[in-house]
Amino acid sequence: MQSFRIRVGGGTVDDLVEQLDRHLALPCVAWLLGAGISFGAGIPLMVPLTRRVLDLMAGTEHAPLLDKVRAELPPDAHIEHLLSHLGDYAALAERSQSKTTAIGSRDEIEKAHRTVVTHIADIIRWGYRAESGTKAEEIGTYKRPLVSVAGHSAFVGALFSTQQAGLHDRRRAVRLFTTNYDTLLEDALALACVPYWDGFSGGAVAFRTHRFGQDEPDTGYRAHVIKLHGSIDWHLGPDGKVWRVRDGDAYPTSTARVLIHPQSTKYVATQRDPFAAQFDLFRRALTAPSDNVLAVCGYSFGDDHINQEIELALERPENKTTLVAFCQEGARMPECLSQWRALSWGRKVFIATEKGLYVGKDGPFHSCSTGSDRDWWTFNGVTQLLRNGAGGHS
Repeated sequence: MQSFRIRVGGGTVDDLVEQLDRHLALPCVAWLLGAGISFGAGIPLMVPLTRRVLDLMAGTEHAPLLDKVRAELPPDAHIEHLLSHLGDYAALAERSQSKTTAIGSRDEIEKAHRTVVTHIADIIRWGYRAESGTKAEEIGTYKRPLVSVAGHSAFVGALFSTQQAGLHDRRRAVRLFTTNYDTLLEDALALACVPYWDGFSGGAVAFRTHRFGQDEPDTGYRAHVIKLHGSIDWHLGPDGKVWRVRDGDAYPTSTARVLIHPQSTKYVATQRDPFAAQFDLFRRALTAPSDNVLAVCGYSFGDDHINQEIELALERPENKTTLVAFCQEGARMPECLSQWRALSWGRKVFIATEKGLYVGKDGPFHSCSTGSDRDWWTFNGVTQLLRNGAGGHS
């Protein structure tokens, strides 16, 4: 690894570290937050989540149908791939005269889809820890939830109490894009008394007001929470309306279904599709006319749709977005990051891993002076970086 005193492009590594801090303090910053930020809170990552759902589905009336779907998918396919496949089959059944497919009827497919989604929502709501080494499996319940908001509260505190000190009047709302289904971001913001917008109006029961193509509010909020893959408290009514509902409520309608994963809205017109509207907001954030930053934490760059939106934006010569990705490198960093940093616009890509800081094709710089790995790619590490600055991060 390259030493702390190396000069880079006419400057020093100190300059790059200071530049990282300046990027995160810009008036226009958006965050993309993935499953990794909720793992420490007691919510499983995709692989253990998939195993847990399949265990719950085993031996039920839906098991034979799911076995047929899984036989068509790669061995490493996870639960969202299964939901997409079920959704595709449901769409085929809907278009066919017999309302059936090779794996089952439309009603059977939709019932299986709904049951899988319900299990996902319950697991995320109460928490789950898979068996690991000498640690036994832990299953969260209503009476004994495993989920903690502490990590998210610390992040919100660092982001709004520390980083925004002196910037509040001139800084627009921080956009918090997330692929997570849980409500921990919203809960942490509320506990910190940070007013936020999420596209809904109402109280404990709220209705979706934001539509595709509409602008976000430009005043009155310090954060915008934009859930790209839905939420465990979103429900789609039979009339196509989207509600945000408390767990256990039997209204506004008992036939509403939990709305997670974009495949769930296959019958909803684009103008009323919340997922189309969420990705429209993501696209706009990436193409803002002024200097802006997309900071990424807890996201493994495994979603082709999201990756494509980022690449299409950054490759435009006039684009003013800088990507700051906090991720684990391991044997090699995510393939798309390796490709992006080597392209002509790679200098707009900052990557902070356990090995140090990469800027475009160069790096790693600012490796840990003790020779150990840096933890600034983790959710807790990012929180400490926001509080103390990259230069003060040991």
